[in-house]
Amino acid sequence: MTDLPSPGRRRWLKCAGAVWLLSVSKIGLAATPLVAIRIWPSSTYSRLTLESTSPLKYRQFALSKPERVVVDIENMHLNALLKGVGNLVRSDDPYIKSARVGQFSANTVRLVLELKQNVTPKVFTLAPVAGFKNRLVVDLYPASNMSHHHEDDPLLALLDEYNKGDLAQHTPAKTPLPGRAGKDRPMIIMLDPGHGGEDSGAVGKHKTREKDVVLKIARRLKSLIDKQPNMRALMTRNEDVFIPLQVRVAKARRQRADLFISIHADAFTNRAARGSSVFALSTKGATSAAARFLARTQNESDLIGGVSMSGDRYLDHTLLDMVQRLTINDGLKLGKDVLRHMGKINHLHKKTIDQAGFAVLKAPDIPSILVETAFISHPEEERKLRTAHFQQQVAEAILAGIKTWIASSAAHHRVK
Repeated sequence: MTDLPSPGRRRWLKCAGAVWLLSVSKIGLAATPLVAIRIWPSSTYSRLTLESTSPLKYRQFALSKPERVVVDIENMHLNALLKGVGNLVRSDDPYIKSARVGQFSANTVRLVLELKQNVTPKVFTLAPVAGFKNRLVVDLYPASNMSHHHEDDPLLALLDEYNKGDLAQHTPAKTPLPGRAGKDRPMIIMLDPGHGGEDSGAVGKHKTREKDVVLKIARRLKSLIDKQPNMRALMTRNEDVFIPLQVRVAKARRQRADLFISIHADAFTNRAARGSSVFALSTKGATSAAARFLARTQNESDLIGGVSMSGDRYLDHTLLDMVQRLTINDGLKLGKDVLRHMGKINHLHKKTIDQAGFAVLKAPDIPSILVETAFISHPEEERKLRTAHFQQQVAEAILAGIKTWIASSAAHHRVK
């Protein structure tokens, strides 16, 4: 297998515009040019993306002995980019054994994915968004009945429910549990490294990707939390994989998390913008223009990462009632404590908590915050974000904020 250099787990091929020769079919139609082919393997599911300048029409079916997923792409002619798809398959991909293409008819290319195990394919198209053009996406999940076969993998079960459209019905409100950080059970803290897979998040001047940096910080924070008595950290993702926003929220609720902390390193149009920030949910509009801008860009993650279903089935069923208002108040208190400790290691972009309608913070019963560790668009902060030293400092500051919040909450309950 040819080992093509690429950052992280991402494998990609790209054709320069100068290389393209548009083929003409017998009926006089120019073939649709591809911009890139990418394969994103993960333990949860594998994704293949074809990106093109025009919408792609396709037909998908399965073959057995050996197990294969076949996608016929109309108005397409073979070229070097397509022929190189086999080189993108990693030997450790849990689902894809090999990939090959052929000119099935005068204007149809056939893509064949040979599989390592039975899968449930989800094939869909995405309109242009952000820096992406038209995309044809092939997601390969383990064969259906995930919730039965994968009791030990709650994320896989949630993705199965999400793709079936019944995530809301199968995600009941969190039931009361005895004690927070007491002897009955540990405090569960869900860490949410932003972005992942097709959604790289913000990218710095020196090509640092937000999704990579925040995953490293979250892993460091998880290690610190797991060493604490009566605390346990879980993660919405622990590899380079795209997870829809509502699935991240649902995982926190399914695991009955006590806190939800989303970790980011965003960009702004002005490279001079710098500093750390902490955000909480608002149900009544953003508290600043910057918070509104950030919430809009973060909420676009599903469009960028690409989801096969439209709508917000989970969040549409969320009642923002008194329970949520109390939860938001707890989130604001937690955010203030985290922000104070972040101010000890980095300049603060703003010394108070901002609020906006972040989709990923909308669990009605879990205090949730979004931590902007630094601006990856600021050259000096991008440099800091790349260092293990600053990543560790951020993890320690967030943990210190959590511990301060726990202590103040305990004192408040004692007074009452």
